[in-house]
Amino acid sequence: MSEHEQSKVSRRGFLASSAAVAAAVAVPAAAQLATGTPAAAATRPNILLIVTDDQPKHTDWATSKTINWLVGQGVKFTGGHVATPLCAPSRSSVFTGRYAHNHGVLDNGHPYKLDQNTTVQRYLKQAGYRTGLFGKYLNAWNVSDNPPHFEEWVLEDPVVYNDGTYNDNGTVHTISGYSTTIIKNKTLAFLDKAATDTRPWFAVVTPKASHEPNTPETQYANTVVPDWNGRPSVFETDKSDKPDYIQNANQTLADGQALRQRQLRTLLSVDDAVQAFKDKLVSLGQLNNTLVIYISDNGYTWADHGWSKKSVPYSPSHEVPFYLSWPAGGLGAGTTDNRIVANIDIAPTILDAAGITANTPQDGKSLLSTYSRDHLLVEWWEQGVHQTGSPHTWSSYVAKDKQYTEYYKLHTDTNGNVVGTGEVAFREHYDLTNDPYQLTNKLYGATSADEQALGIPALRDQLAADRVS
Repeated sequence: MSEHEQSKVSRRGFLASSAAVAAAVAVPAAAQLATGTPAAAATRPNILLIVTDDQPKHTDWATSKTINWLVGQGVKFTGGHVATPLCAPSRSSVFTGRYAHNHGVLDNGHPYKLDQNTTVQRYLKQAGYRTGLFGKYLNAWNVSDNPPHFEEWVLEDPVVYNDGTYNDNGTVHTISGYSTTIIKNKTLAFLDKAATDTRPWFAVVTPKASHEPNTPETQYANTVVPDWNGRPSVFETDKSDKPDYIQNANQTLADGQALRQRQLRTLLSVDDAVQAFKDKLVSLGQLNNTLVIYISDNGYTWADHGWSKKSVPYSPSHEVPFYLSWPAGGLGAGTTDNRIVANIDIAPTILDAAGITANTPQDGKSLLSTYSRDHLLVEWWEQGVHQTGSPHTWSSYVAKDKQYTEYYKLHTDTNGNVVGTGEVAFREHYDLTNDPYQLTNKLYGATSADEQALGIPALRDQLAADRVS
């Protein structure tokens, strides 16, 4: 079956034949609608989208309640990624189903480049959904500007965990308290209205956790976190085959351990919030027909290769936790899906479930189909003129068994547009089967014959095509 044919598979076909998420449950009429067929208001699912901030994989200890619900009664995507490991571009991809080079938000400084008519919230509101946003929106968004296509919102401005500034349904003011708790309570109030408002709803919940400064809630400030003794990438000593910014990176195991501890402690409050959402849906009788999607806007390294940030083409930076539950859609049995999936797939999935056809382009595919990609484009742009210690703009071909990356002499200017020569500054290739921690760059010192054997010409051509598709 071709990729085009795969992308056309309906939810009916997915639910009937996909071994990855097969479940021995009856499939209700809502789940059997062909893509593009408007669903009746009574059967359209509610949609709860939870996007955490800078949460890497391997944080399961802090989110046990979330996992018990969304994995135990849903689907765990083991190959979850973001197409750009940076907050605003990633969130724009979540909202539009598009790569950053297509939606135009390439860095954290230019959120107004996003065409709001291409967003999933626009489609859902237009289709009669009640829409709400609770937490972070897009970096550099003016807090006094109301987020388009949301009926209710509490929009937090900077990364502040206590007593932050919020746009609360159009009023900008300080709200006392811990940010995750504030966001939780505002979301619960939005959900409560479902008891009397019969419209289906779309709630976007975007807590600050686990973004720096990773300030935990008081009750979790001293919680003991399980030990972590690093992974091989933390102890890499010979980095001569890495780009210069990684050669100069000097984060240690102790730095990674401290960062991990802070992140896990902040995520405990997110876990409490998710449990509260589940309890509310149960009390409303809406758990069964609510599509819940949980993802982070990017991963984070814990001193891997000496780096404790995001924005790099190494697995901990772009791999993320990714869960989905929708019992009424046949996705509630507790299964594992090993496809390569990404944040660009979220908007197509939501619209597919709601029976809405997008009239603007999307790069992602519905997770409710059997579509399976063999690789993913992951890309990142340097904001402003190149700085020592920062990666150049890069793009990467990411498959299950290999990864090929090119760094370019490009950056975004003060208007958020790409400038520079485009010259390739460095390249990396990793055998992810035998070298999952990306310790040995196969292109370091490689001959032309070596490159041919690695299939570099074909990877180079495919990456070039992906960057403009």
